[in-house]
Amino acid sequence: MAFSATSLSSFSSLSIRTTRFSVLNQHPLPNNLTPKSKASKPFPVFPFKLTSTTKLKAADSETTFFEDPSLQEEVVFEPTPPPEGFVPPPSFDDGPMETEDEIAAAYEEIYGPAYSGVSLLGNDPFVMDSKMKKSTGFGSKVKKEKVRDGFEERVVQVRRVTKVVKGGKQLHFRAVVVVGDKQGQVGVGVGKAKEVIAAVQKSATNARRNIITVPMTKYLTFPHRADGDYGAAKVMLRPASPGTGVIAGGAVRIVLEMAGVENALGKQIRSKNALNNARATVVAVQKMRQFSDVARERGIPMEELWK
Repeated sequence: MAFSATSLSSFSSLSIRTTRFSVLNQHPLPNNLTPKSKASKPFPVFPFKLTSTTKLKAADSETTFFEDPSLQEEVVFEPTPPPEGFVPPPSFDDGPMETEDEIAAAYEEIYGPAYSGVSLLGNDPFVMDSKMKKSTGFGSKVKKEKVRDGFEERVVQVRRVTKVVKGGKQLHFRAVVVVGDKQGQVGVGVGKAKEVIAAVQKSATNARRNIITVPMTKYLTFPHRADGDYGAAKVMLRPASPGTGVIAGGAVRIVLEMAGVENALGKQIRSKNALNNARATVVAVQKMRQFSDVARERGIPMEELWK
């Protein structure tokens, strides 16, 4: 049994070696891969037999092959047709040519009067245009025109306020403005900015957003008395007979005058803060109601209200 096992092992090793040599004979190696000496590392032998079936076929790969590539072919651009009713705009050169006077007038409107001594827009070319440069030059401030909506503005108070931050203090101005049309509509606003003019503009805009209607009788006074509180401020309002005038002080007087009230009594009872007193006046006015509104709510004629 031992002899048969030894013979089988030697036979199997001999067959493997012959197979390797047959593979090398069928597919000879390149010159740079042929072992130069016995001491060098032998070239690794493939464990399988190389045949023509192991070659890569074009059908087995995912690469797309073009049969007849035409790289030199020119591509013709075809624009989309215009829609129906399309009228092409006129060309810039088709219009009438500008005259020299029109060009000079446009130049003068942008850059000011020319230095030639001739002005086509009625400007004085011999006056220095420093004012124009200040209003239109670099760093000029934009001047906003006043809104003409029928409301008048009155500044109640302008105070300098500071805000403490990490790097120090930030200085701002706070403005309290009352706007009104003197026909029963009035509003109180407040705004802060780094400049006084900007603060007044912001507060006027804020006041226009808070417009209320003041109920008044034909004698331009209140229909009844009312009190208003806002914060620590308290304001007392009382109607007055014709010819009395507005007897009030501080922010209360400004609010009543801008509302169009001509005969009334007002008193600031607690705090003297202008902003809180102005808003307390607005609160007191909002509590008032006309006699016709009360009679309509009760469903009775106005004559029965005094019975």
